[in-house]
Amino acid sequence: MDENNVIHLELEDGKKVDCSVLAVFEVESKEYIALLPDEEETVYIYKYIEENGEPILSHIESDEEYDMVSHAFMEICEEDEDIEEIKE
Repeated sequence: MDENNVIHLELEDGKKVDCSVLAVFEVESKEYIALLPDEEETVYIYKYIEENGEPILSHIESDEEYDMVSHAFMEICEEDEDIEEIKE
C-alpha cells in the first residue's frame, strides 16, 4: 500500500502506529474513517475532516453514534471485496 493510504497515529498512551485506510465514508452528513493498524486485526473508526489537506481525526462521542457508524461500515465491507478480504 502506498504512503497516501497510510495514516500515522499517536494513541492516547503515546504508542505510535501506522494504519492502512480502509474507507472514508459519510453517515448523516458527517465523514468517518476506518483504519486498520499494522499487525492488528481491530479496525479503528474515527470522525474525519480535512483541514488544509491534512486529516483531522476525533473520537466518536456516543455509543449511539458509534453503533450507527459501525453498522454503516459493516455494510460497506459487505459491498467491497477488498475490505471483506481484510476482515477475514
